[in-house]
Amino acid sequence: MNISATARRSHGKARRASNSSAVEAGGRAGFVARGVIYALVGVLALRIAFGGGGGGEKQADRGGALAEIAQKPFGSVLLWVLGVALVGMALWRLSEAAFGAAGPERKPTKRLASAGRAVFYAFVSYSVLMFAAGDRGSGSGSGDAQSKDVTAQVLGMPGGRWLVGAAGAVVAGAGLWIAGRAALRKFHKHLRLGEMSPAVRRAVDVTGVFGGVSRGLVFAVAGGFAVAAAVKARSGEAKGMDDTLRSFSTTPAGPWLLGLIAVGLMAFGLFSWANARWRRI
Repeated sequence: MNISATARRSHGKARRASNSSAVEAGGRAGFVARGVIYALVGVLALRIAFGGGGGGEKQADRGGALAEIAQKPFGSVLLWVLGVALVGMALWRLSEAAFGAAGPERKPTKRLASAGRAVFYAFVSYSVLMFAAGDRGSGSGSGDAQSKDVTAQVLGMPGGRWLVGAAGAVVAGAGLWIAGRAALRKFHKHLRLGEMSPAVRRAVDVTGVFGGVSRGLVFAVAGGFAVAAAVKARSGEAKGMDDTLRSFSTTPAGPWLLGLIAVGLMAFGLFSWANARWRRI
């Protein structure tokens, strides 16, 4: 009984720690940082769409966004702040994986998804902090090169084509899932809608749907390129975010489709900032 009671007390303390103001602040800061990166990627993509997209353009990916920040006054400080904020996001997602998300739903699948997001944001925060420390290996355009390098390595393994194809299918499926949930406004259950004015709620709906669908389409197309790389056994078919975004301008809609997606990514940045204010954490 004493052991059981001790375990319950320990678990209760851990849960209270996960619900602490520090974890909440970390999660909200992470949403702000995510919004900054997506908004900048959208701006860079818009420049590519209607600015000629020449070789002098920064790449529309996370590295390009970080390079853009680095050039601003106090850019180095801002990079460190972004990196630390994303660490806060990773820790908040980790607390969700351990103790369940805010609200009535605490399903094992939800915890598993939170664990995956925690790993993802840990990687993103690490890359941002390394960039801030002077390692430009994650700089502008590196995502495209890394995608091709990793794809080439996996294709060279036994069963590599199946692995690349499966990974591409997962990414494409995740993109469609993200877009579908955004279109259906599934994000409503995570937000404190009652605290918003009607005008703010309409703005959050627009940015949530438009931004989420645009983000999901980018993931879906990137996954499709990975599947194509597996089918053709050519690593050059795989694309990072920048090359994926540029591919939209090669459609019959030309730069206008890329411009629309770019505005959508900026909208997702705004939606991330709304999450920083009204998300249930």
